[in-house]
Amino acid sequence: MQISSTSIEDYVSKLPEERQEVFKKLFDTINNNLPEGFEENISYGMIGWGVPLGKYPAGYHCTPGSPLPFISVASQKNFIAVYHMGMYAKPELLNWFTEEFPKHSKRKLDMGKSCIRFKKMDEIPFELIAELSKKMTVDEWIRLYEANYKK
Repeated sequence: MQISSTSIEDYVSKLPEERQEVFKKLFDTINNNLPEGFEENISYGMIGWGVPLGKYPAGYHCTPGSPLPFISVASQKNFIAVYHMGMYAKPELLNWFTEEFPKHSKRKLDMGKSCIRFKKMDEIPFELIAELSKKMTVDEWIRLYEANYKK
């Protein structure tokens, strides 16, 4: 479910009312904990943070001329999702997250390759998401991206 928007405020205003507060809290949790250098953007119908072209002019190989994506949040039909490309690229980070998750939630982890799905809005582990957001710098993400994906 992509939401066409021009800003975080516009995106949130288009969400069902019962999701707006929790989505904004999730946005703030990530935004306030990311290392310096990541920049907020809107792409693929999601709010995200990426490496700006000024820092990494090569940009994203799948969409030339666009910033290198890192983390995105989206309101999907049945859940809110956090997409963290760093966990997809760094198995140690994924292992850390999967080991930590049960310490912060009674629910079973619902996750794809880089997508963490939260179906119960009142059970999002914000402290864990804050810690996850701090775990990778812009320079580390660029190195991982180039080593794993850039052809």
